[in-house]
Amino acid sequence: MLKQLQLHFLSAALFLGLLSLPFLLVACGGDQASQVDQASSKTGLVTAADTSGPEPRLDSVFVIRAMQADANFKAQERWARKFYRERQFRLGWFKQHQLVPQAATFLTVVAKAKDDGLDPKRYNVKQLDDMLSTLKSVGQDTARRNQLERKLDVALSGTYFAWASDYYRGVANPRDTKNDAWKVKRNKIKLDHALMTILRERESTYPYYDFAPLHPEYDYLKKALALLRARQASGGWPTLPATTRLKPGDALPAVSLLRQRLLGDEATGQAPATVAATATPVNNVTAPATASYDSKLVAAVKIFQRDLGLPPTGLVSGETLRQLNVPIQDRVNQVILNMERWRWLPKKFEPDYLLVNIPEYRLRVYEQGKEALTMRVIVGKTLTATPVFSDKMEYVVLAPYWNVPYSIIDKELRGRLVANPHYLDRLDMEVVKGYGRKATVINPATINWANVTQANFKYTVRRRPGPKNDLGNVKFIFPNSNDIYLHDTPHDELFSQTKRSFSHGCVRVEEPVKLAAYLLRNNPAWSQPVIEDTIAQHREKYITLKEKLPVYLVYLTAWADADGHAHFRDDIYGHDKSLAKEYFN
Repeated sequence: MLKQLQLHFLSAALFLGLLSLPFLLVACGGDQASQVDQASSKTGLVTAADTSGPEPRLDSVFVIRAMQADANFKAQERWARKFYRERQFRLGWFKQHQLVPQAATFLTVVAKAKDDGLDPKRYNVKQLDDMLSTLKSVGQDTARRNQLERKLDVALSGTYFAWASDYYRGVANPRDTKNDAWKVKRNKIKLDHALMTILRERESTYPYYDFAPLHPEYDYLKKALALLRARQASGGWPTLPATTRLKPGDALPAVSLLRQRLLGDEATGQAPATVAATATPVNNVTAPATASYDSKLVAAVKIFQRDLGLPPTGLVSGETLRQLNVPIQDRVNQVILNMERWRWLPKKFEPDYLLVNIPEYRLRVYEQGKEALTMRVIVGKTLTATPVFSDKMEYVVLAPYWNVPYSIIDKELRGRLVANPHYLDRLDMEVVKGYGRKATVINPATINWANVTQANFKYTVRRRPGPKNDLGNVKFIFPNSNDIYLHDTPHDELFSQTKRSFSHGCVRVEEPVKLAAYLLRNNPAWSQPVIEDTIAQHREKYITLKEKLPVYLVYLTAWADADGHAHFRDDIYGHDKSLAKEYFN
């Protein structure tokens, strides 16, 4: 690894050396300064006196052969062909036989790819440092110089596309069989356009110019990764004994380990929010029995518990102890995996959208890019996991019917209905033929329940609107093939639970009337009092939203504040585990 880094720094030095040559030529030539290409200064390219001979050109055969010659470039061939075809096969990284400054910047970025959880060795596939060294020593051999410029230009482009594909689109493919749970609409970045933006040949609203991430949340995770790695480099954090049980005021040996885990060296004066990742660890500490679990440490524990989505009790045992003892490498990997998921997301979100983070059990509504509403949610159980996908909300349904799934009819209701078809009345249910306003109620006694199958059952069993309805008072529909939607629930007591994976896949929201009123805020016919009065009538009412609202159901088990302060959640569906096998192996 040290040798690789040395090669990267050597490459950077060679780049900088090459970039300085034009200025030496100007200094020695005197009057040549008047020949500087002023237009190039406006594009951010290196300005230089023209050297002898025209600039070399490429052709499609050269580009294809160069990309096919290396296994790491084959997947990026189409981007290279598009890039060079659009520029009539002019070189991209040279101006008047001099490398543009973006080349040196790019090499530095690649050398630091580890900061983004990427492997720099994936991108140094063309031994750019050797090619640069040869180019620097080529002298007046014009033919050889032109050939080297052609090779180096395609090598730089291939390396860029390999890096940018990972950085902007993701190392893993979210749509392959290993990650088939992720159905959020894809990031549609055109890497050839991104490179043209970097070279100042194309305008863009995205930060490709600076090799920067597309989302600030990604950058926050990058800061968290740096903090965790700094803590890891200084020795990590201590493990508390499995038998640890602490409450405020206790004076036990484990208190010193806990203090080191969360506060580190208290003499630094750092707040718990930042020192948790940067504290200097002391391993194998033999703590004095008089160490006291004081108020400062209790406050640090409560912050830790909030960061993990736990009740901030200040008590150390059970789940809090388990989370404290998660190895630091596991947290590093968790941050990297969630940085990867941010690469999968679209280049930008719409101004207004709704987002549910499944492992966090939380819904947020954004208006003009700012959080306008948030509430707790209940998501699917492991066996009926809430799918990860995106769509657009179209309807708010007040006092909805609940259509009973056939699996429940078959496994839970069939026996009772064979004995007494009118048992449905006790459940406030009915059988109907047809859908919506055209649905007609059918006498359940006319159905041979013993012989009903999913294929021959042409009716719908549904629960009427009211206090027993499984969907509660409001349903929010974004039509999708998963038949997933947001809805109310009559079991409000479940929202007090820390871990809320109880549903059959749909997302139950804590404050449905509040959410409905917000979504209909621009419709004067549907104020909150009117919404509540309509619900009280127990008559289903569909309301079409004036504008469809984008909905994202995502799976993020780690995120961070702007200062890199990390928050973690459990991998409730095992998606982290599946992704890790592909990403790290």
